[in-house]
Amino acid sequence: MMKQTFFDSHAHLDFEEFDHDREALFIKMKAEGIDRVLIPGVSPERWSRQLEIANQYQCFFGLGIHPWFIPPDLDKAIIHLEAQVNQHLSNPLFVAIGECGLDKLRSDFTVQVELCHQQLLLAKKYHLPVILHAVKCHAELIALLTKTKLPHGGVIHGFYGSVEIAKQYQLLGFKLGIGGLLLNPMAKKLHHVVSELPLDMFIIETDSPSMTPINSPEKRNSPLILPAIIEKMAFLRKKSTVLILEQVNKNTLQLYEL
Repeated sequence: MMKQTFFDSHAHLDFEEFDHDREALFIKMKAEGIDRVLIPGVSPERWSRQLEIANQYQCFFGLGIHPWFIPPDLDKAIIHLEAQVNQHLSNPLFVAIGECGLDKLRSDFTVQVELCHQQLLLAKKYHLPVILHAVKCHAELIALLTKTKLPHGGVIHGFYGSVEIAKQYQLLGFKLGIGGLLLNPMAKKLHHVVSELPLDMFIIETDSPSMTPINSPEKRNSPLILPAIIEKMAFLRKKSTVLILEQVNKNTLQLYEL
């Protein structure tokens, strides 16, 4: 019987929280069947380190500017981003624009909208899916996506919204990133989304080192929680873990055209 394999579609394994044990973590991941990872980009200052780690460990990657890292000169940053995109277009590990998006808990929301819109236009121009961060801004983000019309869609990372909101994203060609929040017994809204919506809408992720599950003994999150996420999805849908994992892997490969 073939060993099951997992794809963490969103993990910041380039961050300094992994500098002391990154090699050991990748060995543990391999032992658990976690053989594919996507490292999203967050800011121009961090791209070189991100690309170094992605190349060293053969991780897929996205290039983007996160709403927490608004650059002082937006136009210059977008020009820099497009240059990076062009530089890596032929790299099979480069698969997406992002992480970008909107976050109402942060300031400069108008600037965030413009920064996000410019990155959506790059995704459209270069025929790439987009990885979106969305916090308390679903209406604004849906309006932006409706206006931009991305043929390759993307993923709403760390999704936490209603079934109705999820269906709007589905119509726009987006999948939902399901992570450690699913393991929180109080996350009833997310449990309902995972139970009710078509299985082809979901991909799994961790957002490592952030979004550590509430019941975890570890402070730092890592891709090692992926089997627990699959088990929870299988429990909620009353299906086998094999079936769930096969489908979410298929969804991820389809989204990133791998």
